[in-house]
Amino acid sequence: MSALYPLKFKTIYKDKIWGGQKIRTYLNKDFGSLPNCGETWEISGVKSDVSVVANGALEGRSLADLLEEYKGELVGEKVYERFGNTFPLLVKFIDANEDLSIQVHPDDKLAKERHNSFGKTEMWYVIEADPGATLITGFNQEVNEQVYLEKFNSGHLTDILNREDVTAGDIYFLPAGRVHTIGAGLLIAEIQQTSDITYRIYDFDRVDDKGNKRELHVEEALAAIDYKFYPEYKTAYEHTQNEPVEAVSCQYFTTSVLDFTQGTTRDYSSIDSFVIHVCVAGAYTIKYDGGTLDVKMGDSILLPKNINEVEITTEGGFKILESYVP
Repeated sequence: MSALYPLKFKTIYKDKIWGGQKIRTYLNKDFGSLPNCGETWEISGVKSDVSVVANGALEGRSLADLLEEYKGELVGEKVYERFGNTFPLLVKFIDANEDLSIQVHPDDKLAKERHNSFGKTEMWYVIEADPGATLITGFNQEVNEQVYLEKFNSGHLTDILNREDVTAGDIYFLPAGRVHTIGAGLLIAEIQQTSDITYRIYDFDRVDDKGNKRELHVEEALAAIDYKFYPEYKTAYEHTQNEPVEAVSCQYFTTSVLDFTQGTTRDYSSIDSFVIHVCVAGAYTIKYDGGTLDVKMGDSILLPKNINEVEITTEGGFKILESYVP
């Protein structure tokens, strides 16, 4: 039998100028003496912040070590051929106590040229939203670089940006190139490519505790931005209970929402990929060939490729974001 099993990792906590307390108060994750927590990195292969196993016989081993040792047995043969010793997805929770900066991420081509990195396509699942919370994604009209710069230079950039009212359960898919920001009052689960490249366009003239403004990347952003207008930005999906609902599918990840009031069995034998569970509500127990693992809201679990089937039992129900690399 393989040494691999469902893996939990030690949470990496990130203090942010816009962060709040919901990581602690809502997700029950203790970020210690940090004044706030804007992000947690739950499963990460980013070189500066590689996740470390928190459970079982492999506790203390890094995700990079496991990938080098187990290769396709951990992530799937096709995934390993494509990404090698880089784990391809990054899972985060984000607590926006204030608006994040208006920003954009480069695609694979631009990121490779400029940073020798992957681009950053991502998705958001809204776990909790304060009344009146909003976010920005894309433009509210057709624009080009010239119109964009005119608005930017005159201080009216937000006039052309698409702002949306948000409620819990909303999903937004953000391909690389889409201008965006998470608004104040939102707690979000984010699944994205393994990349930490962000071009900050506008930061609301904020200063840190030393009085310094954060660096902007106005010029770098110009070549990265998708200036097209899209009629719909929110991801439409069926809010159906007790059956998996595929919500997002792109070349980097496929994510389904599992909103269950009862137990179920998941067969992953047809997928040549690892599977990630991000538990955004409730609790459940995974039974697999070799043991069991208890999972609760705020946990993110990596199911290695060698686990083809799991039985999920629950007492009070659960909601999972289930993702794999297609």
